[in-house]
Amino acid sequence: MGRAFEFRKGRKMKRWAQMAKTFTKIGKEITMAAKEGGPNPDHNIRLRMAIQNAKAASVPKENVERAIKKATDKDTSEYKEVTFEGYGPHGIAIFVECATDNNTRTVANVRMYFNRNEGSLGTTGSVEFLFERKCHFKIDKGEHDVEELELEMIDYGIEEIFEEEEYIMIYGEFTEFGNIQKGLDEMNIEILESGYERIPLNTIELNEEQTEEIDKIIERFEEDEDVQNVYHTMA
Repeated sequence: MGRAFEFRKGRKMKRWAQMAKTFTKIGKEITMAAKEGGPNPDHNIRLRMAIQNAKAASVPKENVERAIKKATDKDTSEYKEVTFEGYGPHGIAIFVECATDNNTRTVANVRMYFNRNEGSLGTTGSVEFLFERKCHFKIDKGEHDVEELELEMIDYGIEEIFEEEEYIMIYGEFTEFGNIQKGLDEMNIEILESGYERIPLNTIELNEEQTEEIDKIIERFEEDEDVQNVYHTMA
C-alpha cells in the first residue's frame, strides 16, 4: 500500500497509544480522588477536577463511571502517590509524579530510566526546591475581558491570567485551588481543565543535540503507565 499508508498508520497508532495513556492516567486520578473524598464531585473538589479533565480529554462517560466504581471495589488494588527526584544529563533537574499499585516495580523502572539515560536518581527533596507548585485553570474564552476578569478574581487568589487563541489560562498558588474554583463557579464560568503544576524557578538552555537527550529520557518516563507527570528545568 506504499510508504504514505505506512506513515499514516504509524501516526495513527502513536496517537491511539497516547490517547490510551491519557485515559489510564485520568482514570487513576479519578479512582484516587473518589477513594480519598467520596464519589460525589459536588463534595469532592479533587474528583470534580479529574472529571473535568476527563471531559476535556474526551474520556468516555463509561470509563469515568468505571473509575469511580473502582474506588469502592474491595478487589481493586489501591494506588499510592509517590514522587521521584533526580538529574538528567547536562544538569537538568527532573521531578516525576507517579500513581502505582506496586512501588517496588515503579522504583526499579524509574531508577532504570535515569541510569540508562546518563542520569541519576536522587533523594527526596534533592530537586523539589527548584520548582514552585501552582494550580491552573483553563476556562472557556467566551466574551470575557481578561483585564476585567483579573480584577474580579484577584480576591480569590489568582496570580496570573493570560489569553490564548481559544481559551483563557489562570494560575495561582496551589493552596488557592478551592478558592479560585469557587470564584469561577460563582461567576458561572465554565472550567475546561484544571490541575496542579510544578513550574521551574530557573531553566537551563541547551543546544539541539542536548535537548534531544533530555527529550529521550522524558519520553521514557512518560511511556510508563505508573507515571502521571514529569517536570524538568530544561528551557
